Amino acid sequence: MLAMDLRATRLSRQHALSLTSIANKLAPTGQPAWSIRTMSTPTPAFAHLFEPLQIRGKRLKNRIMSSGHDTSMPTDNMVNEQLIAYHRARAEGGAGLIVLQVAGVHDSARYTSHVLMATDDACIDGYRQIAQTCHAHGTVVLSQVFHPGREIMESSDGLLAVAYSASAVPNERFRVMPRALDQAMIDEIVAGYAAAARRLHQAGIDGVEVVASHGYLPAQFINPRVNRRTDGYNGELEQRLRFLREIIAAVRASTDEEFIIGLRISADERDPEGLTEDESLAAVQSLQARLDYVHIVAGTSASLGGAVHIVPPMAIEAAYLAKEGGTFKASLNIPLFVTGRINQPQEAELMIARGQADVCGMTRALICDPQMPNKTGTGHVEDVRACIACNQACIGHFHKGLPISCIQHPETGRELIFGQRQAAKTRKRIMIAGGGPAGMKAAAVAAQRGHEVTLYEASSQLGGQVLLAQLLPRRSEFGGASTNLQREMELAGVRVVRNTRVDRALVEQEKPDMVIVATGAEPYWPHFERGGELQVVDAWQVLRDEVQIGRSVVVVDWRCDWIGPGIAERLTRAGHQVQLAVNGTHCGENLPLYVRDQLAGELHKLGIPITPYARLYGCDDNTVYLQHTASGEPMLLENIDTLVLCQGHQPVDTLGAELQGLVEYRRIGDCLAPRTAEEAIYEGLKVAWEL
Repeated sequence: MLAMDLRATRLSRQHALSLTSIANKLAPTGQPAWSIRTMSTPTPAFAHLFEPLQIRGKRLKNRIMSSGHDTSMPTDNMVNEQLIAYHRARAEGGAGLIVLQVAGVHDSARYTSHVLMATDDACIDGYRQIAQTCHAHGTVVLSQVFHPGREIMESSDGLLAVAYSASAVPNERFRVMPRALDQAMIDEIVAGYAAAARRLHQAGIDGVEVVASHGYLPAQFINPRVNRRTDGYNGELEQRLRFLREIIAAVRASTDEEFIIGLRISADERDPEGLTEDESLAAVQSLQARLDYVHIVAGTSASLGGAVHIVPPMAIEAAYLAKEGGTFKASLNIPLFVTGRINQPQEAELMIARGQADVCGMTRALICDPQMPNKTGTGHVEDVRACIACNQACIGHFHKGLPISCIQHPETGRELIFGQRQAAKTRKRIMIAGGGPAGMKAAAVAAQRGHEVTLYEASSQLGGQVLLAQLLPRRSEFGGASTNLQREMELAGVRVVRNTRVDRALVEQEKPDMVIVATGAEPYWPHFERGGELQVVDAWQVLRDEVQIGRSVVVVDWRCDWIGPGIAERLTRAGHQVQLAVNGTHCGENLPLYVRDQLAGELHKLGIPITPYARLYGCDDNTVYLQHTASGEPMLLENIDTLVLCQGHQPVDTLGAELQGLVEYRRIGDCLAPRTAEEAIYEGLKVAWEL
């Protein structure tokens, strides 16, 4: 019956996994080993996902969790109105559990300049406001308590911080050589965990999650390859767990019996020097009597390859920790929370039904659509705006020190500006020229606000460059951005006219109050010295299969984003001999870090040569001439059959000039300036908001 109900659910075409593939992947493992109180009638197709769960004195109304994630929103390391509004949106949207981002427990825990700190009573009022805000919507609220150990990203003043760890074993990713903790400082940090928990408890937070995941300080004590101490904190597993036991005992002593204490740990750190699945499983089995739940993730902050799993990009399979979830759940007698690219409610439902999780971390799904739980619970799963795991505006913003958002839902992180959509004071007739992301977002929001909106698309398909992006290797989910926006337009009542190019005559005929020009861009062909008969094509021609490519190929990449590497990989997998030349210090220089590093790993496995600092200079019959951007010296790539240009884009903007003096108009997206889908969709929101 479950499978029949779920198959009947309308799924987004481009980005939803088929239920058959999910079911095959999520092999059954055991049953829950604790009692579950059913407090309400579950939604039939998602009976497991919406079955309440009792943990100590708290009741989760569903199994959907916003897991702890840094937002870059705090000011002066304190909760502010922006952070409260951010979590309010997810509580209003129906999340059963919100785990707040890490709260530093000691002054040496400042791993970024914008981390929340719980080291002073001044933090209590802000946490109280978040607790009250989320409790008003029936959402349970926990906070992570945290010390990074050697995993220090940055300091507030630009100086290198003094980092501490179990032992003086360096971090590879941040190139940090830590100082080994002495007993006095261990005691001080343990006391810091207790004091932070006391403050959070006093603020009305329902519990804490001790962060031992991703190679942070507690994991550094557990890991025998990092912990090389000679005192009572090293040796067999029980000695390596001493630090964590002291933390848990101190937290319990500083709170009360109703206060929830959970533990987050990487099921496997995905690194040769990291914790293995067997080591992590043995650790939580030993600790579970002192815990209320275990929360598993994957990866480690200590290495580039391991860090990819902190926020796994779309190249990583959805719900990919299902197998580990089944292993851990079968070995524990307390609830198991699982986070690992669980992007859609169908995936979460099946993981829980198969006995592979009790609560599913769906953080990016809730960043992309805060209303996902409410939509799913009321039978409108087809309206869910599914996350495509592009990582561009969520973790991508965090790594730039900026408040997180979402390319598909730029309202996220901007709730104080766009949180309450206002109806338009005057209803206008709006014509939108272009059915790419910018035009579709503008159309949806304008119609939601009450305007009469018609969107015109020159071709037969909506989506703009999204239609090309989804053709690159492991980027098919990007097509979901178009599917989601089309659904938003449909729900808002936008009239869509395909195969119609907007020109002055059409505008004169339709007499709109405003035209929004979103006509996009086209490939840019720079001037370069060209002699001989070498075939030269652009990325769009390759993706559209408009050209026959020669055997030996050079891809020249000016943007240093995912297009050049994607073209190189696609052609390599098709049997061509490909070299990639990037006009930057490294491949993927402009990509979010985890997307870049995962992509770099794939290109290395394929053996694709990469030439950095490479400016296109020219070509002749069989040679591509490059210039080193730092030295100015020439670089020659010989015996080449085809040169593929990935040199960015130029605006398609003839319509604006035609409309001068005829009607009010606004340009948005690539026709204004070629950038990314994030800017296009944000500008669509912004212009529609201002109408």
